[in-house]
Amino acid sequence: MNENIIEKIESLPPLPKTIIEIEEFRQQPEKEAFELLKIIEKDALIVSTLLKVSNSAMFGFRSKVETASKAINLLGINFTISIAIGGTIQNLLKTNLTAYGINSDDFMRASNLATTLASLWLNKISFELKEELVLPALLQEAGKFVLADIIETSEKTEEFKELIAAGKTLAQAEKEIVGMTSSEITAKIFKHWKLSDNLINVIEYVDELDKCEPLYLERSKILNVIKTICNVTNAFSEENIALGLEKAKAFGLDTKSLQDAIDKLEERLLDE
Repeated sequence: MNENIIEKIESLPPLPKTIIEIEEFRQQPEKEAFELLKIIEKDALIVSTLLKVSNSAMFGFRSKVETASKAINLLGINFTISIAIGGTIQNLLKTNLTAYGINSDDFMRASNLATTLASLWLNKISFELKEELVLPALLQEAGKFVLADIIETSEKTEEFKELIAAGKTLAQAEKEIVGMTSSEITAKIFKHWKLSDNLINVIEYVDELDKCEPLYLERSKILNVIKTICNVTNAFSEENIALGLEKAKAFGLDTKSLQDAIDKLEERLLDE
C-alpha cells in the first residue's frame, strides 16, 4: 500500500508557477499587498476562488466583495495567501471522496471553516501563531484526496466505512486500511512539492501527537483541535465541537478563546 502512496504522490502535477511565486512571497519577512495582488491577478481561478470564499457567510462582510484588491484588504495578506494556495492545491488533488461520504464542496467548506476558526481563535492568543497556522489549518486534510483514491482503487471503501461505523476515528480507519493517516500523506505531498519545512512539520503528526517533535507539539495540538471540530464528514456538529473543546482542555490550550471563536463563527453560519 505504501508503494501505491509513493507512486500516487510522485505522479501529481507540479504546482503552478503562480503558487510557487505566492509561496516565495509568503516566506518574505516584509510583505506588501500590492505585490501579492500582482501575482494573484495572473490566475483567474485563484481570483474566482478568493471572491467566492470572501463572499461566504462565515466571513460576514457587510457588502459584496467584487475585486481581488478588496478581498486582500478585508482578509489580510496571510489569509489571502492561504485561500489562494489552498484552493489551488485542492483543485490539483481533486478526486472522488466517496470513501469519506462527502464531495469536493463539502471538503472545501470544512477547510474554510477550519482556517476561519483558526484565525478567530488564535487572534486572541497570539498574532504569531495566527499568522503561522492559518495556512496549515486550511491544508492539513489535503492528503484525504490521495487516500480516498487509494481506498477506492484498492476496493477497500466498504471496509473503511465499516470501521467508521464501528466507532473508529477517521485517522484510525486510515491507518488501519492504508497504513498512514491523512496528516502523514499531506506532509509527504508538501515535501514532494518542496513547500516550507515549517508547514510540513506542524502537519505531519497531527493525528499521532506522540510522534511529534517538542518544537512543533503545541502547534500540532492546536491543529488537532481544529481538525476535530471541523471534521470533514460533519464539520461544526455539536458532537465534534464538544470533542474539540474537550481536547483543547486536555492539551492545556485556551478554551475560553476557543469557545468565543466557535460562538462567533456559529453566529455567522446562521446566515448560510
